[in-house]
Amino acid sequence: MKIVADENMPYVEALFGHLGTIERVNGRLLAPEQLIDIDVLLVRSVTKVNQDLLSKANKLMFVGSATIGTDHIDLTYLKQRNIPFTNAPGCNATAVGEYAFIAMLELAKRFNQPIKNKVVGIVGAGNTGSALEKCLNAYGMKVLLCDPILQKSAADERQFVSLDTIIEQADIISLHVPITKEGADKTWYLFDEARLLQLRENTWLLNCCRGEVIDNQALIKVKRQRDDLKLVLDVWEGEPHPMAELVPLAEFATPHIAGYSLEGKARGTFMLFEKLCHILKLPHDKSVSSLLPPFFLNQLSVAEQPTETQLLSLARLVYNLNDDDELFRKTFLNHNGFDHMRKNHTHRREFSALSLVNTGACKVNWVYKLGFSGVER
Repeated sequence: MKIVADENMPYVEALFGHLGTIERVNGRLLAPEQLIDIDVLLVRSVTKVNQDLLSKANKLMFVGSATIGTDHIDLTYLKQRNIPFTNAPGCNATAVGEYAFIAMLELAKRFNQPIKNKVVGIVGAGNTGSALEKCLNAYGMKVLLCDPILQKSAADERQFVSLDTIIEQADIISLHVPITKEGADKTWYLFDEARLLQLRENTWLLNCCRGEVIDNQALIKVKRQRDDLKLVLDVWEGEPHPMAELVPLAEFATPHIAGYSLEGKARGTFMLFEKLCHILKLPHDKSVSSLLPPFFLNQLSVAEQPTETQLLSLARLVYNLNDDDELFRKTFLNHNGFDHMRKNHTHRREFSALSLVNTGACKVNWVYKLGFSGVER
């Protein structure tokens, strides 16, 4: 079996190595000729899997994308070719939710505005939005959810509000929608100049989904008029070439790595591996935990209720957003700087990597509900 895999996809050799030969490729530059006599194609969101790319794929029997979204995949064409496909919904949801929560804690410290009493509007209540909701609920914050698609589903019993309500009432708005260009609920330029101008004074706006959910040119214009707006941008219109004028206007800027925890990466690749094994009817004894390196801290004692500042310190042990922000600003204009930073992003962990032991009398169950591992004593 011949397997072509994106060079930035981790754990491919550990999971797929025994199934055949593996060729690593640049996902953005993958050409049709590289898929001749290839059995398995493993991609990320930077690869457009369509009729053009697969025009010479004469043996392809499986396509897997270690991503939540499928907007880069021509699902209709794959179905016509009878090529099985799977993506990895939810693989990095925890990482994205924690990224957004950590960013809020960082903004709180920077501007001396505790987030506990702020209202957070989550636009898009799927896997990643729900992961953020979990963190915010654990911390005892008021959350407003906006998701017209899920609102129509009888299976989701949560309460939803309109986007107008989010804009009117939320102190913090975090975006977690897929990119869609058609229909009444399309998300392309969901936040255009008009909506950006409607944001409440001192709104914090976070985008961890797709750059084009916000009109970036309009965002530059509005931000220059309104310094009260604070931005956290992990995604950018025109990636991997963000608008250079926009980066300095963001409080935190990173190269589409909100979901790049080691845990999330391992889950994504593992989900593709499991699906291929199912198709091939092959048993396996591998697991996500077996892929991960040990965390540098075995465990940490917690003797009292953490303050918000102490909570940020705990979060920084797992992931310090400032490091990625600083590196991104220094390198994003370099040749392939955006992708180089993504490729070499190998340090990020999730809250679950840190084990906390409560050695005091205070109840800190909410800390474990955030995602940290450990138990009360």
